Amino acid sequence: MPKALPLLDVTSPVACSPIAAGVMDEDSALEVALRLKALSDPVRLRLLSLILAAPAGETCNCDLAAAVGLSDATVSHHLKALREAGLIVGEKRGTWIFYSPVRPALGALCKVIDPNCC
Repeated sequence: MPKALPLLDVTSPVACSPIAAGVMDEDSALEVALRLKALSDPVRLRLLSLILAAPAGETCNCDLAAAVGLSDATVSHHLKALREAGLIVGEKRGTWIFYSPVRPALGALCKVIDPNCC
């Protein structure tokens, strides 16, 4: 069973030096690890990919389960992990939730991994 990471508020973009800038302190490493853990599942990566690729910049939860071939409950669980990591946000409209990426959070995570990426 994987080691459980502590619960921290990671909804704001990661704010630490790039990995290559020097040895990370424990708090910064944990902050990055919590976000990467949310991305460490193939279903979550597919969901994030679908949300990022949406022409309108957002995707309805009503379309996501069918797109990944899983139940609504399972998709909801994965979306929750992405939301808690601050990588997506959801806006409720009637009975549906429309998800969009948090581009500053994704960009900050990219820059922590490779400062030359963006």
